[in-house]
Amino acid sequence: MNSPTYFTSTPKYKAFLALTVLLTFITCFTALAQIDPQDVEIVRDQFGVPHIFGKTDADAAYGLAWAHAEDDFKTLQLTLLGANQQLGRYLGKAGAQIDYVAALLRCETLANAQYDKFSEDYLKVLAGYTTGMNAYAREHPGEVLVKNFFPITEMQVLNAYALSLSVFNGADGVIRDLFNNQIPQAPTTDDQKGSNAFALSRKKTTTGKTFLNVNSHQPLEGPVAWYEAHMVSEEGWNALGGLFPGGATIFHGTNEYLGWAHTVNYPDKIDVFELELNPENPLQYRLDDDWKTLEQEEVTLTVKLFLGIKIKVKRDAYWSVYGPVVKNDNGAFAFHMGTFDELRAPEQWYRMNKATNWLEFKAALEMMALPSINIVYADREDNIFYVSHGKLPIRNQAYDWSTTLPGNTSATLTTAYHAFDELPMTLNPDAGFVFNTNNSAFSNTVASENPDP
Repeated sequence: MNSPTYFTSTPKYKAFLALTVLLTFITCFTALAQIDPQDVEIVRDQFGVPHIFGKTDADAAYGLAWAHAEDDFKTLQLTLLGANQQLGRYLGKAGAQIDYVAALLRCETLANAQYDKFSEDYLKVLAGYTTGMNAYAREHPGEVLVKNFFPITEMQVLNAYALSLSVFNGADGVIRDLFNNQIPQAPTTDDQKGSNAFALSRKKTTTGKTFLNVNSHQPLEGPVAWYEAHMVSEEGWNALGGLFPGGATIFHGTNEYLGWAHTVNYPDKIDVFELELNPENPLQYRLDDDWKTLEQEEVTLTVKLFLGIKIKVKRDAYWSVYGPVVKNDNGAFAFHMGTFDELRAPEQWYRMNKATNWLEFKAALEMMALPSINIVYADREDNIFYVSHGKLPIRNQAYDWSTTLPGNTSATLTTAYHAFDELPMTLNPDAGFVFNTNNSAFSNTVASENPDP
């Protein structure tokens, strides 16, 4: 292709999309009142990257869902199906295992419990995104993986966030280890492969410009592959960058005022507890001087077999005051992580998208909703910044939190989290640069200006 090619996706289907939005009236009444497909335009550049224009932020989110579905509707559906316990209907046994994990983590319960924590303006974005997904599914029924799964609701998208953020916290690894009768290990930084990010202030560049390098290393395909998009609305959204399938906002990238990069950090985000079961009643566990009863739920899994035959399989899922419980040959183990108390990471990213200066970006970070991640930041006012971000519990220092903990005492229950200003960070060092390559949070600029462990 010798020159850039631009084409619009949504206007081509204006009449049809108006009808499809009408058909989703019952499911998405709130979103319908805000979304007019004629206010949405998708323009693709020569690389196929969608530049999405909407009158409102919700309009832009509608266009993002549509554009992403055009490019990779299958992966979007796989993420949603697993979180809503429907993946076994498509993938069989492997899918049913993920369905069980979603039930064990109580994704739907968590999403319902935390729905009211989200702000009204972000919920409008979520509603617009959901409406866009439903509109695409209605026009392309042949691409739908599981019959009658669509239309979906905003709550089902939040269920997917609950599952994705739990995996972000390491829940998948802990669950796998426990079902394999292994003791989960504390995180390490032994992996030499990693992302890199750095910010240089004007004093370090020959051009007099502030530089930001955004280079997160992710797979080229699958649920954690970056999808590039540009979001623009008349409400001040103008962000370009990457997001994961199902995300309704940019996760890392830039706007006209500032930019931020992500790399993986390694704080201890998840804690495992060995429960003391009552020898006379295996559904009871000790907490201090009392026996508490495990919450038990019978989970019905649908598993697709050969020739499209589907069977129902029942499994028990347990919950304690710490969180989910897995029973294995070594006993009963529970685990806890910040996701059980906070699901607003997508909204925090949205606030980062909309920030126009350092103070607004810092206010977004102070939400403390991201489970973990390094952030390297720069803006056009020549501020540069690094933080090892994450929702980390305040732990009783009488215990060794790098190993399995006793689950029979309230002394190991965590109910509060560290504040933003307690995290390792560096703002505008005299050295003129900050960096991270998945290395220690305490080495992000010259030695004399690094945070003190």
